Amino acid sequence: MTPDPTGAPKPPPLPPGLLEPWRVIAVGAVAWVVVLVLAFTVPALEGWRPISIAGLATGLLGTSVFLWQRSAARRGARGAQTGLTFGDDRS
Repeated sequence: MTPDPTGAPKPPPLPPGLLEPWRVIAVGAVAWVVVLVLAFTVPALEGWRPISIAGLATGLLGTSVFLWQRSAARRGARGAQTGLTFGDDRS
């Protein structure tokens, strides 16, 4: 790690795969859909139904908040988070 001008150590950069949020979002969504399908097709997993629906709904809510914050950052809103776009992010 290289220190910044204040003398504090600078953390190493994140791996490229973690800088692309759509991969993480897609893997999470696919996982919850698989759990949802299993919960409604396998009788022994009937107790998973509310958890799988809540997981999928939470993922959708989180994705919408992410998209809302990224939109605000792109249009330059004063209270928007920074660092939500990297490189040639075209979406």
